[in-house]
Amino acid sequence: MDFKTIEEGKNMAVVAYLTIIGAVIALIMNNDKKNPFTAFHVRQGLGLCLTFMIMGYFIGYFNDFKITIAFWIGFGVLFFFGLIGAISGKMQQVPLLGAFYQKIFSNIGK
Repeated sequence: MDFKTIEEGKNMAVVAYLTIIGAVIALIMNNDKKNPFTAFHVRQGLGLCLTFMIMGYFIGYFNDFKITIAFWIGFGVLFFFGLIGAISGKMQQVPLLGAFYQKIFSNIGK
């Protein structure tokens, strides 16, 4: 992928990691341009947001401070990893779940 494509999609790629609303905004904004860099990070950000919400629903039933903190720290690291990748212009998958997100959301950006 060339430098120009990455630079054009960098802003929306960063927005994709800012909550579920940011991922949806980046998805809608990328529908016209079909930037592959932005599409990659939209898939990662959307997957992280949805996994966070689904797992958070079940983690909330444990009502244990240690489990909740571990959950928040774990997802915080994954979001930070994706955000740093988007800022630096790299297409690195999020550890553990990134390949799954790319596969399950493969129709986004095409």
